[in-house]
Amino acid sequence: MTAFSNPSYIGRFAPTPSGHLHFGSLVAALASYLDARSVGGRWLVRMEDLDPPREMPGAQAAILDALERYGFEWDGELVRQSERHDAYSQVLDRLFSQGLAYACTCSRKQLEGYNGIYPGLCRNAGHSMENAAIRLRVPELEYSVEDRVQGSFRQHLGREAGDFVIRRRDGLYAYQLAVVLDDAWQGVTDIVRGADLLDSTPRQLYLQELLGLSTPCYLHVPLIVQPDGHKLGKSYRSPPLTPEQASPLLLRALRALGQTPDVSLSDASPREILNWGIAHWNAGLIPRTLTLAEAQLR
Repeated sequence: MTAFSNPSYIGRFAPTPSGHLHFGSLVAALASYLDARSVGGRWLVRMEDLDPPREMPGAQAAILDALERYGFEWDGELVRQSERHDAYSQVLDRLFSQGLAYACTCSRKQLEGYNGIYPGLCRNAGHSMENAAIRLRVPELEYSVEDRVQGSFRQHLGREAGDFVIRRRDGLYAYQLAVVLDDAWQGVTDIVRGADLLDSTPRQLYLQELLGLSTPCYLHVPLIVQPDGHKLGKSYRSPPLTPEQASPLLLRALRALGQTPDVSLSDASPREILNWGIAHWNAGLIPRTLTLAEAQLR
């Protein structure tokens, strides 16, 4: 453990089972794990299985198997968001009954041309919750986060986000609502995740404020991208993590995070590499950029 200890630290890794873990997932998991373990904190794993149509059969088991084979150990029981629907429903009903959220029947075609920022067409329509998306009313205010790596990030919710969906029209709960409720329920103090989610953070800050929840500390690590600028992921056929590559890929992930693993670790086991990472972790060395090209990390 490093000289600084914070046993009250609770971090988490929350993969979506739409595919297997890949190198980009590994970088995010490793950053989250080392940031927690280096201060004697707890590290949780939560399966963000909110969208069954997009879930790949067998992906949940494959993700957990990969984490174990790469040496990761998590605390407590695995939490699945698919088992938390009652909690989401209670909060959603409360927000709706208080007029803080409303039903929206707009089609995708109606919203074309608005650049993803909802123009408020259903804000005062008074639709029922049936067969409708539920949107949260946002204030005409700017929210900012002081990210530990990316620095200050600001977003005017009204102009840059718009009223956002917290339950989809098909009845599935949206990421923004579920992630805020689950992080609070699990007592997460520090969120370490990919920089593609930095843009979501102001919306989550607003939800936390609205629900009287505490705000965690945030650290967004650079997103690993392919030469064409696409992030690594199932859509772009990024190769899944394989057991025989565990040690070299962990070392490569450490380098992506700005760490300088010893040359002597080239023949080390995954557990030995993680132990080195825990003892030498320095989040201040993470590159302050939103993306890193995968080709530069080999």
